[in-house]
Amino acid sequence: MKNSMITTGQVATNRKASFHYTLLETVVAGIMLTGGEVKSLRMGHATIGESYVSPEHGELFLVNAHIDDYMAGKNGFVEQESARPRKLLVRQKELSHMIKEVSQKGRTIVPLEIFFNERGIAKVKIALAQGKTYSDKREAIKKRDWQRDKARVMAHYNSKG
Repeated sequence: MKNSMITTGQVATNRKASFHYTLLETVVAGIMLTGGEVKSLRMGHATIGESYVSPEHGELFLVNAHIDDYMAGKNGFVEQESARPRKLLVRQKELSHMIKEVSQKGRTIVPLEIFFNERGIAKVKIALAQGKTYSDKREAIKKRDWQRDKARVMAHYNSKG
């Protein structure tokens, strides 16, 4: 049986990012990968739930993103560390703006998703974010529960009606 390969579309998402952070602005960045990592991404073997973006020496690095090395034909030998820091490629103007925001205003940069664009190139959507307080998170939970209950009641009345 042939494995399904992802040529375009979403590979991995950080679903909790919008819960823990207020997302201020988003940027799409390129990511430097090895050939085996690209093949592994095409197979959908990546997680970014616990990852973050770190500005170091005037560059951005994706830290703690787990992208498995491609195992076909390697006899079980893994060449790369799956959670190694990976350099992100962004325009100089966006890079300097994000580094300034992080250093001066105490904001952070979080990865939102890894995807393949129309040309089949791996990209990372990152966001400049401000951490939410505990009360903000509780408010979001209340709002989400209310929306779910409201949808349930509307579905119940629409099915009887």
